[in-house]
Amino acid sequence: MKGFVDDGLRALLRVPVSAARDGPRTEIEVWIDTAFNGGLAIPRKRVAGLGLVKQSSAEAILADGRSVELETFACFVDWFGNSYETQIAASDGEYPLLGTLLLDGRHLDINYGARTVELT
Repeated sequence: MKGFVDDGLRALLRVPVSAARDGPRTEIEVWIDTAFNGGLAIPRKRVAGLGLVKQSSAEAILADGRSVELETFACFVDWFGNSYETQIAASDGEYPLLGTLLLDGRHLDINYGARTVELT
Protein backbone atom coordinates (compact mmCIF):
# COMPACT_ATOMS: atom_id res chain seq x y z
CA MET A 1 0.00 0.00 0.00
CA LYS A 2 1.49 3.32 -1.03
CA GLY A 3 0.84 6.74 0.42
CA PHE A 4 2.57 10.10 0.66
CA VAL A 5 3.89 12.74 3.02
CA ASP A 6 1.99 16.01 2.63
CA ASP A 7 3.21 19.60 3.04
CA GLY A 8 2.31 19.44 6.76
CA LEU A 9 4.68 16.43 7.09
CA ARG A 10 1.79 14.06 7.81
CA ALA A 11 2.26 10.45 6.59
CA LEU A 12 -0.99 9.64 4.77
CA LEU A 13 -2.65 6.60 3.21
CA ARG A 14 -5.94 6.25 1.33
CA VAL A 15 -8.14 3.53 2.84
CA PRO A 16 -11.50 2.31 1.43
CA VAL A 17 -14.22 2.03 4.09
CA SER A 18 -17.92 1.11 4.10
CA ALA A 19 -20.85 0.73 6.48
CA ALA A 20 -21.51 -2.79 5.09
CA ARG A 21 -19.31 -5.67 3.94
CA ASP A 22 -20.74 -5.54 0.41
CA GLY A 23 -21.61 -1.83 0.45
CA PRO A 24 -20.09 0.91 -1.67
CA ARG A 25 -16.63 1.99 -0.58
CA THR A 26 -15.57 5.53 0.25
CA GLU A 27 -11.85 6.18 0.15
CA ILE A 28 -10.70 8.27 3.09
CA GLU A 29 -7.29 9.78 3.59
CA VAL A 30 -5.92 8.76 6.99
CA TRP A 31 -3.02 10.14 8.99
CA ILE A 32 -0.75 7.41 10.36
CA ASP A 33 -0.58 7.93 14.12
CA THR A 34 1.83 5.56 15.87
CA ALA A 35 0.81 6.99 19.26
CA PHE A 36 -2.77 5.74 18.70
CA ASN A 37 -3.12 2.04 19.55
CA GLY A 38 -6.58 1.65 18.03
CA GLY A 39 -7.52 0.96 14.43
CA LEU A 40 -9.29 3.99 12.98
CA ALA A 41 -10.55 7.23 14.48
CA ILE A 42 -12.71 9.30 12.16
CA PRO A 43 -13.92 12.83 12.84
CA ARG A 44 -17.53 12.84 14.00
CA LYS A 45 -18.57 15.07 11.10
CA ARG A 46 -17.29 12.44 8.61
CA VAL A 47 -18.87 9.46 10.41
CA ALA A 48 -22.40 10.65 9.62
CA GLY A 49 -21.53 11.08 5.94
CA LEU A 50 -20.26 7.50 5.75
CA GLY A 51 -23.55 6.11 7.11
CA LEU A 52 -21.84 4.09 9.85
CA VAL A 53 -24.01 2.43 12.50
CA LYS A 54 -23.37 3.25 16.16
CA GLN A 55 -22.39 0.23 18.25
CA SER A 56 -21.37 1.46 21.67
CA SER A 57 -18.92 3.71 23.42
CA ALA A 58 -15.45 3.14 24.78
CA GLU A 59 -13.12 4.89 27.17
CA ALA A 60 -9.97 6.29 25.58
CA ILE A 61 -6.88 7.92 27.05
CA LEU A 62 -5.73 10.91 25.01
CA ALA A 63 -2.09 11.89 24.42
CA ASP A 64 -2.39 14.55 27.13
CA GLY A 65 -3.51 11.89 29.66
CA ARG A 66 -7.19 12.86 29.75
CA SER A 67 -9.75 10.07 29.76
CA VAL A 68 -12.70 10.54 27.39
CA GLU A 69 -15.69 8.51 26.29
CA LEU A 70 -15.83 7.96 22.51
CA GLU A 71 -18.72 6.63 20.47
CA THR A 72 -17.82 3.59 18.38
CA PHE A 73 -19.27 2.61 15.02
CA ALA A 74 -19.22 -0.55 12.89
CA CYS A 75 -17.05 -0.18 9.81
CA PHE A 76 -15.61 -2.38 7.06
CA VAL A 77 -12.12 -1.59 5.83
CA ASP A 78 -10.49 -2.98 2.68
CA TRP A 79 -7.13 -4.01 4.07
CA PHE A 80 -4.52 -5.88 2.03
CA GLY A 81 -7.02 -7.71 -0.15
CA ASN A 82 -9.55 -8.52 2.57
CA SER A 83 -12.64 -6.81 3.90
CA TYR A 84 -11.89 -6.33 7.60
CA GLU A 85 -14.71 -5.60 10.06
CA THR A 86 -13.68 -3.25 12.83
CA GLN A 87 -14.98 -0.58 15.16
CA ILE A 88 -13.97 2.99 14.57
CA ALA A 89 -13.97 5.70 17.19
CA ALA A 90 -15.71 8.98 16.41
CA SER A 91 -13.26 11.72 17.31
CA ASP A 92 -13.41 15.47 17.72
CA GLY A 93 -10.20 15.78 15.70
CA GLU A 94 -9.82 17.26 12.26
CA TYR A 95 -8.19 14.28 10.51
CA PRO A 96 -9.00 10.57 10.30
CA LEU A 97 -6.30 8.58 12.12
CA LEU A 98 -4.92 5.11 11.44
CA GLY A 99 -3.43 3.50 14.53
CA THR A 100 -1.10 0.68 15.41
CA LEU A 101 -3.85 -1.97 15.57
CA LEU A 102 -3.91 -1.92 11.76
CA LEU A 103 -0.12 -1.56 11.52
CA ASP A 104 0.54 -4.66 13.64
CA GLY A 105 2.38 -7.30 11.62
CA ARG A 106 3.15 -4.84 8.81
CA HIS A 107 6.28 -2.98 7.73
CA LEU A 108 5.92 0.82 7.56
CA ASP A 109 8.46 2.90 5.63
CA ILE A 110 8.14 6.69 5.68
CA ASN A 111 10.67 8.58 3.59
CA TYR A 112 10.32 12.28 4.37
CA GLY A 113 12.96 13.25 1.81
CA ALA A 114 11.12 11.55 -1.04
CA ARG A 115 7.68 12.27 0.52
CA THR A 116 6.66 8.61 0.22
CA VAL A 117 4.90 6.15 2.49
CA GLU A 118 4.86 2.40 1.95
CA LEU A 119 3.03 -0.13 4.10
CA THR A 120 3.60 -3.81 3.35
